[in-house]
Amino acid sequence: SADMDKISQALSKMCQEDLTMKVVNDSANRQTLLYGMGDQHIDVIVSKLQEQYKVNVELSKPKVAFRETIRKKSDIDKKYKKQSGGHGQYGPVVIKMEPLPPGEGFEFVDKIFGGAVPRNFFPAVEKGLQESYTKGVLAGFPVVGVKAILVDGSYHPVDSSEMSFKTAASLAYKEGMKQAEPTLLEPVGLMSVTVPDECTGDIMGDLNKRRGRVLGMNSVEDQGMTFISAEVPLREMADYALQLRQMTQGEGTFSMAFARYEQLPANLVAEVIASASE
Repeated sequence: SADMDKISQALSKMCQEDLTMKVVNDSANRQTLLYGMGDQHIDVIVSKLQEQYKVNVELSKPKVAFRETIRKKSDIDKKYKKQSGGHGQYGPVVIKMEPLPPGEGFEFVDKIFGGAVPRNFFPAVEKGLQESYTKGVLAGFPVVGVKAILVDGSYHPVDSSEMSFKTAASLAYKEGMKQAEPTLLEPVGLMSVTVPDECTGDIMGDLNKRRGRVLGMNSVEDQGMTFISAEVPLREMADYALQLRQMTQGEGTFSMAFARYEQLPANLVAEVIASASE
């Protein structure tokens, strides 16, 4: 951590000198991503950091931006109550949670009747939930696809405050998420691969090993090349550029862009949770 300023300045200067390298700060996963023209290019960059700028770095595979969501509904009756002389804290809430369709984020709805909770406290409840959704209960990934409905509660004319309702909402979130069968979502990319015809079988087999789904395949006329489109989880793509080059003797090319989030297979959930805690 003592070298953070030094490495930041070094990488910035190197990017100005070498336009084929790129450095991106991935705040969501708390990592710095280094892009180069290949593994040898990355090795040269690391050597330059060590020899010219006297900074030692350790490289690792980029983390994948997983998300957390729920699979069923839950009902939570949570009361935050604290008394310590003078004004106390009192903020009971009843919140229902239910999953939203794939691709949705977070939704808050109030269905309070009869003024059980004054309307001026609704924003505090919503804020408490929104802040909690930045960190899931399984592995700390951001939460998406959840609808929270404030259906009941109560208040005290002296001890109720925005802070008490905000705290009650965050406590309800933790309990409600655990009751609603939380699970992980993984990012899936849409990719296009162009390879020599004789390599098509090997490429298709490799995509299957990476849990890919082939969407289509077409021959590129008069070029002896085959174009393949597929969907592949980003978790499986860290070494793809290197593998593609080896399988096609450097003739294959590919491009990839984020498509959507999908539920992570159950047999991989424990592995991802364990790696996220490292």
